[in-house]
Amino acid sequence: MGRRYVTVDVFTDRAFGGNPLAVVLDAAGLDTQTMQRVAREFGYSETTFVLPPADPAHHACVRIFTPEQELPFAGHPNVGTAFVLAREWAGRGEALPEQFLFEEAAGLVPVRPWLADGRLCGAELTAPIRFERGETIESATIARILRLPEQAVLADPHPPLVGSAGLPFLLVRLRDTEAVDAASVDEALLADLLGHHATRNLYLYARIGADRVHARMLAPLDGIGEDPATGSAAAALGGLLGALDGAADFTIAQGVQMGRPSEIRVSVSEGGAIRVGGACVTMMQGELLIREPGD
Repeated sequence: MGRRYVTVDVFTDRAFGGNPLAVVLDAAGLDTQTMQRVAREFGYSETTFVLPPADPAHHACVRIFTPEQELPFAGHPNVGTAFVLAREWAGRGEALPEQFLFEEAAGLVPVRPWLADGRLCGAELTAPIRFERGETIESATIARILRLPEQAVLADPHPPLVGSAGLPFLLVRLRDTEAVDAASVDEALLADLLGHHATRNLYLYARIGADRVHARMLAPLDGIGEDPATGSAAAALGGLLGALDGAADFTIAQGVQMGRPSEIRVSVSEGGAIRVGGACVTMMQGELLIREPGD
């Protein structure tokens, strides 16, 4: 049975930038094993599957898969899926909702379509939970894993720590953008020193003035050498900076070294609500032909 799919580049306003995403529409009836195989076939950092919601007041159930596992929540898959669904609705001449409500394993995720001069251009999600601060890791340990001098890993205003707004990341502030770009992971040491922690996914960042951040997301033990744009990590970082400052409003540049430059907009309210948004570009569309063995 054929299933329609659309691919988009997320957190970019131009083709071949940002983070690619495959969105499988009409996914009702696919089992978990098949979804995992499809995600592995696409080979993107994530693939989403759009299913009917359990509650008719919501717009869809969205399941998110990496090539290796299902995720309870992720950033660029929500932004990209909302963009694709808004594009579908507009193509049918239907009025867009103010926001989509997606049922996910982490909870209900609101995602608002972005319009510019009446044209669909992107989307913005609200994280399903407030920021959760987890364990801290010694700066010296992180420096060894990243093959950096210890002084390059800052402990002020926070030490390296696990933070989550739906998906946990190890948030590491580095001295400057040069340190972020120079970091490379010692995978054996990462597995040895952080194998028992809540996450081994490293989100490295440096501040550039008050409203801009330069970041990289490295997760080699989960099959992602580097991710060009990571909305869930951006949400976690936004939650942390909002907790430190009372509110936050900044833009993250990510994926620059990879040749897939991304712009992620993050805002955190005084009450701790975290929003992450960006532009999207449609890249491909087609039909996924899934046949059972023997067909």
